[in-house]
Parts: sequence; C-alpha cells; structure tokens
Amino acid sequence: LHSTERSCLLRELHRFESIAIAQEKLEVAPPSPGQLKHVFFHNALPFVGFGFLDNAIMIAAGTQIELSIGVVLGISTMAGKCCQIQNRLFLFSCSSSLAGYVEALASRLGLSIPDLTPKQADMWQTRLSAHLGKAIGVTIGCILGMFPLLFFGDEEEKLEEKN
Repeated sequence: LHSTERSCLLRELHRFESIAIAQEKLEVAPPSPGQLKHVFFHNALPFVGFGFLDNAIMIAAGTQIELSIGVVLGISTMAGKCCQIQNRLFLFSCSSSLAGYVEALASRLGLSIPDLTPKQADMWQTRLSAHLGKAIGVTIGCILGMFPLLFFGDEEEKLEEKN
C-alpha cells in the first residue's frame, strides 16, 4: 500500500475502534428485518456465483479428466473413481480461486455492504442471516451449475444404440 492508502486505512481503523468502544457502553438494538435481508442477500449472491462455477466446472471438466485418465492408464472403474475424487479436489481449488472474481462482480452490480454497527454485526441474528444466505446461495448456484448434465445424456444413448 502507498503511504496515503496506509494513512487512510489507519484513520478508518481508529474511527471504527472508537465507535466500537463507544458502543460497548450503549445498549444497541438488534438489526431490523430490512438490515437482516440485506445481510442475507449480501452473502447469498456471491455464493450463487461460486456454486454455479464450482458445479459447472466439476461436472464438465471432471468427467472428461476421469474418462481420459481411465482410458490412457487402462484402470478399472473403482480406480477411476479414486482419480475422480482427486480431480474434484483439484477442480474445487480452481473454482475457489474464482471466488474473488465473483465477489468483485457482485460489488460492481451494486451489492453494497450492510450498514451495521460492530455490535450489530456480531449479534446472533446477523450471523444466522449471513450463514443462511451462504448456504442457500451455494445450493441455488449448485443447482444452476448442473446445466452441463443436459448435454451428457445424448452420448450415452448413442452408445446404447450402437450396441
């Protein structure tokens, strides 16, 4: 960071710390339903993108890698499944590296950070809303990311017709 960026960051950290110290003495109201909804969507949208990319990449590339390694090495189906597990770990790490891009896209779409005090951000309602947003977001993303399966059925039917 440049010196101006460091000083700006230091000012904001001091401001945040002074707000947190002042709020320790005050009783803070729990977040409103609107704020909790904002927290939910703020956490859900990036995870929809992550789940979509993760599942689509794993389905499309994982099957091809498993088939190519299995044919080249002449291994059994069970050994191929072991290779598939290792491939999925590799592909998961690849899709995890895309998470930063998904979050950047979400912020470009206007997804702002919820306006909560430090004490409100630490309340159980906020944490529950954030975790539910992540879980539901990744579930929806994984369901949407299954679209490559629409293209795999034709190949199996053609093989059965030839036999």
